[in-house]
Amino acid sequence: MIKNTYKLKAKVWVYSGMAGWYFLTLPEKQSREIKSLFGGEARGWGSLPVVVAIGKTSWKTSIFPDKKTACYLLPLKADVRKKEGISDGDILNFSLEIRT
Repeated sequence: MIKNTYKLKAKVWVYSGMAGWYFLTLPEKQSREIKSLFGGEARGWGSLPVVVAIGKTSWKTSIFPDKKTACYLLPLKADVRKKEGISDGDILNFSLEIRT
Protein backbone atom coordinates (compact mmCIF):
# COMPACT_ATOMS: atom_id res chain seq x y z
CA MET A 1 0.00 0.00 0.00
CA ILE A 2 1.28 3.46 -0.91
CA LYS A 3 1.87 5.84 1.99
CA ASN A 4 -0.33 8.91 1.58
CA THR A 5 -0.25 10.46 5.08
CA TYR A 6 2.73 12.39 6.41
CA LYS A 7 3.52 13.89 9.81
CA LEU A 8 5.69 16.93 9.15
CA LYS A 9 7.35 19.93 10.77
CA ALA A 10 8.03 23.24 9.03
CA LYS A 11 8.49 26.96 9.60
CA VAL A 12 5.82 29.49 8.63
CA TRP A 13 6.96 32.18 6.19
CA VAL A 14 5.26 35.05 4.38
CA TYR A 15 5.51 35.56 0.63
CA SER A 16 7.00 39.00 0.00
CA GLY A 17 4.59 39.81 -2.83
CA MET A 18 1.55 42.07 -2.60
CA ALA A 19 -0.89 39.46 -1.28
CA GLY A 20 1.20 38.51 1.76
CA TRP A 21 0.31 34.81 1.65
CA TYR A 22 1.56 32.56 4.47
CA PHE A 23 3.17 29.23 3.58
CA LEU A 24 4.88 26.14 4.93
CA THR A 25 7.59 24.55 2.79
CA LEU A 26 7.43 20.77 3.01
CA PRO A 27 10.75 19.10 3.82
CA GLU A 28 12.88 18.00 0.84
CA LYS A 29 12.77 14.27 1.60
CA GLN A 30 8.98 14.12 1.83
CA SER A 31 8.55 16.45 -1.15
CA ARG A 32 10.66 14.10 -3.30
CA GLU A 33 8.67 11.09 -2.09
CA ILE A 34 5.32 12.80 -2.72
CA LYS A 35 6.40 13.85 -6.23
CA SER A 36 7.65 10.34 -6.98
CA LEU A 37 4.46 8.65 -5.76
CA PHE A 38 1.80 11.18 -6.75
CA GLY A 39 3.35 13.59 -9.28
CA GLY A 40 1.60 11.81 -12.13
CA GLU A 41 -1.74 12.81 -10.61
CA ALA A 42 -0.89 16.52 -10.41
CA ARG A 43 -3.49 19.06 -11.44
CA GLY A 44 -3.15 22.67 -12.59
CA TRP A 45 0.23 24.28 -11.77
CA GLY A 46 1.42 20.85 -10.56
CA SER A 47 -0.88 20.99 -7.52
CA LEU A 48 -1.94 17.98 -5.48
CA PRO A 49 -5.12 17.92 -3.37
CA VAL A 50 -4.53 17.32 0.35
CA VAL A 51 -6.20 17.30 3.75
CA VAL A 52 -4.15 19.11 6.38
CA ALA A 53 -4.47 19.07 10.17
CA ILE A 54 -2.79 21.60 12.45
CA GLY A 55 -3.77 21.49 16.09
CA LYS A 56 -7.56 21.05 16.24
CA THR A 57 -8.12 22.44 12.73
CA SER A 58 -8.27 20.40 9.53
CA TRP A 59 -9.14 21.50 6.02
CA LYS A 60 -8.93 20.54 2.35
CA THR A 61 -6.49 22.46 0.17
CA SER A 62 -3.68 21.80 -2.32
CA ILE A 63 0.10 21.79 -2.21
CA PHE A 64 2.08 23.36 -5.04
CA PRO A 65 5.59 22.61 -6.34
CA ASP A 66 8.16 25.38 -5.89
CA LYS A 67 10.83 25.53 -8.59
CA LYS A 68 13.33 27.40 -6.36
CA THR A 69 13.40 24.82 -3.56
CA ALA A 70 12.17 21.73 -5.45
CA CYS A 71 9.76 21.26 -2.52
CA TYR A 72 6.01 21.55 -2.19
CA LEU A 73 4.44 24.65 -0.66
CA LEU A 74 1.39 24.55 1.60
CA PRO A 75 -0.61 27.80 1.76
CA LEU A 76 -2.07 28.66 5.19
CA LYS A 77 -5.53 30.23 5.13
CA ALA A 78 -6.18 33.27 7.30
CA ASP A 79 -9.00 31.55 9.21
CA VAL A 80 -6.73 28.59 10.06
CA ARG A 81 -3.99 30.97 11.25
CA LYS A 82 -6.49 32.80 13.45
CA LYS A 83 -8.01 29.61 14.92
CA GLU A 84 -4.58 28.15 15.73
CA GLY A 85 -2.78 31.40 16.64
CA ILE A 86 -0.19 30.97 13.87
CA SER A 87 2.33 33.73 13.09
CA ASP A 88 5.24 34.24 10.70
CA GLY A 89 8.29 32.29 11.91
CA ASP A 90 6.34 29.71 13.96
CA ILE A 91 7.51 26.10 13.72
CA LEU A 92 4.47 23.87 13.19
CA ASN A 93 3.84 20.15 13.47
CA PHE A 94 1.12 19.09 11.06
CA SER A 95 -0.26 16.10 9.21
CA LEU A 96 -0.86 16.05 5.49
CA GLU A 97 -2.86 13.45 3.59
CA ILE A 98 -2.64 13.28 -0.20
CA ARG A 99 -6.16 12.95 -1.65
CA THR A 100 -6.03 10.69 -4.69
